[in-house]
Amino acid sequence: MNRQAKIIRQYELVERVMGYDPNADEDALNRAYVFAMKAHGSQTRASGDPYYMHPIWVAWLLTSLKLDHKSIITALLHDTVEDTLTTLEEIQRLFGPEVARLVDGVTKLSRIELQNIGEQSESTKQAENFRKLVLAMSEDIRVLLVKLADRLHNMETLQFLKPEKRRRIARETLEIYVPLAERIGIQRWKDELEDLSFREMNPDAYESIKIRLDEMEKVGAGRVDRIIDELKKTICLGNESPIPEAEISGRRKSPYSIWRKMHAKNVAFEQLSDVMAFRIVVDSVGECYQALGTIHGRYPVVPGRFKDYISTPKPNGYQSIHTTVIGPEKQRIEVQIRTRDMHEVADMGVAAHWSYKQGVTPADTPKTEGRQYRWLRELLDILEHATRPDEFLEHTKLELFQDQVFCFTPKGDLIALPRGATPVDFAYAVHSQVGDTCVGAKINGRMQPLRAHLQNGDQVEVLTSKNSSPSPDWENFVITGKARARIRRFVRTQQRDEHIKLGRGLLERVFRQEGYEYSEKAVEGVLKIYQQQGVDDLLAAIGAGQTGARDVFNSIFPGHRTITPAAADEKVAAAVAAKAKPRKGTGTPLAIRGLIPGMAVHYARCCHPIVGDRIVGIVTTGKGVTIHTIDCETLESFHDSPERWIDVSWNPDASMTEDMAGRLSVVVANETGALGNLSTVIGKNGGNITNLKITNRTSDFFEMLIDVDVHDVKHLTNIMAALRATPVIHSVERGR
Repeated sequence: MNRQAKIIRQYELVERVMGYDPNADEDALNRAYVFAMKAHGSQTRASGDPYYMHPIWVAWLLTSLKLDHKSIITALLHDTVEDTLTTLEEIQRLFGPEVARLVDGVTKLSRIELQNIGEQSESTKQAENFRKLVLAMSEDIRVLLVKLADRLHNMETLQFLKPEKRRRIARETLEIYVPLAERIGIQRWKDELEDLSFREMNPDAYESIKIRLDEMEKVGAGRVDRIIDELKKTICLGNESPIPEAEISGRRKSPYSIWRKMHAKNVAFEQLSDVMAFRIVVDSVGECYQALGTIHGRYPVVPGRFKDYISTPKPNGYQSIHTTVIGPEKQRIEVQIRTRDMHEVADMGVAAHWSYKQGVTPADTPKTEGRQYRWLRELLDILEHATRPDEFLEHTKLELFQDQVFCFTPKGDLIALPRGATPVDFAYAVHSQVGDTCVGAKINGRMQPLRAHLQNGDQVEVLTSKNSSPSPDWENFVITGKARARIRRFVRTQQRDEHIKLGRGLLERVFRQEGYEYSEKAVEGVLKIYQQQGVDDLLAAIGAGQTGARDVFNSIFPGHRTITPAAADEKVAAAVAAKAKPRKGTGTPLAIRGLIPGMAVHYARCCHPIVGDRIVGIVTTGKGVTIHTIDCETLESFHDSPERWIDVSWNPDASMTEDMAGRLSVVVANETGALGNLSTVIGKNGGNITNLKITNRTSDFFEMLIDVDVHDVKHLTNIMAALRATPVIHSVERGR
C-alpha cells in the first residue's frame, strides 16, 4: 500500500481496530479521527498533501501491531497540541486523562536534532530531548511505539525535504530510533527504518546492492520457491519424523543488512553466499529442535554460524534458532526456526504480548515486563547518574548500539552485556552497589583481571569489599553506560571532596602563617568576589588550583601587610640553587597523605616521589597539587612563580599505607639469566615490579628503567643495596 498517496478512510481505520479488539471504544475512535482532521485543517506537509494524512497513517501503522484503541487515538492526536491550537485540557475533556497523558508524552519529544560536531548547543539539545524520550517511554512504552510509527511514516515521505535535512534525519533515525525499535523487538519496523536510512545516507551503495539483488533474482528465477519446496519435503514430509504443520517461507536479505555484512567481513558482494534467509515456524519448542536435527542431518552445516536464542533469548525477548547450511541447489542459506508464539514476538516485539490488551494498568506493567525490558530500567539509572545531557546521550548510545554477550552469575542468573564488557560492567549490571564495592572477579572459577573481556557463557563471580570504592582507572576500560556513569559520578564527587579538603588545608595554612585563626564566617564575606555559591565551592576552587589561597586571604583582610611572598621567593630561589636542602616554611607544612592520589594530589612522573623523600608541592591549575622531590629538575621552571610553591610533608604514619611506585635506573650485564636474577632480588626484598623499559642495549649491558612498588624510601634503599650486591648488576640509581 502506498502510504504517500492513499488516504485511510474513517470507516477503514475504525473497522480495522474493531476487527482485532471488539471491546474498543468505537465512538471515541470516530471522534478522534474527525477531531484530527478539523484541528489540522488546511495545514499541508512538504509533499503538498493535507497534514492530517500523517497522523492517520501513524494510527494505521499502529493497528498492524494490534494496539489498544487509546494508542490509536493518541496517534491520531499526537501532533495536535504541538502544531495546532488544541490544548491538553481539551484532549483530556474529550478523550480522558489516559489519552491526554499519552499525547503529552509524545508532545514532549520535540524533534531530536542531530548532533553537529563542534556545536555544543546542538549536542546538548539532542541529548536533552533524548532524556525526555527515555523519561516519557519509561512511564508508558506506548509513547515510544507512537514515536516509532511517527518516525517510520516521516522516513517514507522524506524525499520531499531538502537533501541536507534528509541526511540529518536519516542519520538520526539510524543512530537512535533503529536501536530502540530493535530493543523492543519490532523487527519489521527496524528493518524498514534501516533500509530507508541507508537509502538516504548512502544512495549509491543502496542502489548498487539493490540492482545486484534484482539481477541475482532474475538469474535464479524461482530459486527461492524451489528451495522452499525442497525444505517442505524435508521437514513436513520426511520419512523419519515429519512435522506436517510446519510453515516455511523465504526471502532475500535487505540491502542494509547485506551492506553491513560486507563491511563487517570486508568482502565484496560476490563473495557473500548467504543472502537468502528461510524461516521454519512450528507449534512447539520440541519441534524446533526436531526441525534443527532434520536440517543438520540433511545438509552440511557451516561452522560457527549456529546460534540458539531459544535457550538464551536476546534482551528484547527474541527467541529463535539460527543456523547456516549448504542447502538445496548447493546454496548457502540461513535458516531460522521458531514457534508461532516466538514468531509473533519476533515480528511485533512488545506489542505481541502488550499488557494493555489484557486490561493491566500502567502501574502494574513493570511486574509483567520481565527481563527483556531491563535495559529500559538501566537507561533510567544512567539518567539518574549522568549530570550533563551530552554525557547521558553518550552513555545511552553505548547501551543501545553494541552486540551482546550473555554471562551468568554463580546462581545461574543471566546477565546480557555489550560485547567487550568486563567484570566491572558485569558487577554494575548485577547491582550498582556490587559495582561500587568490586575488588576482583573470578571468571569460570579462575581469578581474572577486572579489565578482562567477557565471553558468551562465562560464569562470573564478583568479589566485593565494603571498604572499597570505584577506581578512576576503571573508566578507561568499562564500556557499559551504566558503569561509566556511576564511576564518573563517584570520581566527580570524590574529587570535589578532595579539592575541598585540600583547599581548606591551604587556606588554613595561610591564616596560620599570618597569625590569624581560620574562620569559615570570614570566608563567606568574599564569596561574591569569587562568584561562588558557598564556602565549599570556594575551597574546592582553591584546592583545584583555580584560585590562590593567598589571594583569598588578601581579599578577606585587604589592609593586612604580609611579608610571606617575599620570604617564599627567597625559599624558592634557595631550593632551586641548592636542591639537596629542603625548604622550610613558616608554620606547619601541609600533610598530603589521606588525600586520594589522582584526585586533589598528583605525584609527578618526572621524579617519582615516595614516602620519606623530601618533597615540595606545586599548585597546578585544574588538578590541585603536584608533588615533586626537592631535587627535581622540573622545579626550575617554577622559579618565577613563588605563589605556586607550598610546603608539604608526609603524614607520620604514611609508611603504613598503600605502596607507591619508585623508579630505578639500572645497568645489567647482558648475560643469560641476568633479568631473572634482577627480578628475584627485587621480589625477595618485598618489591613488586610494575613496569620495565629497556632504554639501551649493547653487547655487554642492558640499561633500563624499572618501576617498583615499595612502602617508602627506606624500602627502596634496601632494594637498591641488594641489587648493588648482585654480581650481574653494574649500577643502580634512582630513576627519572
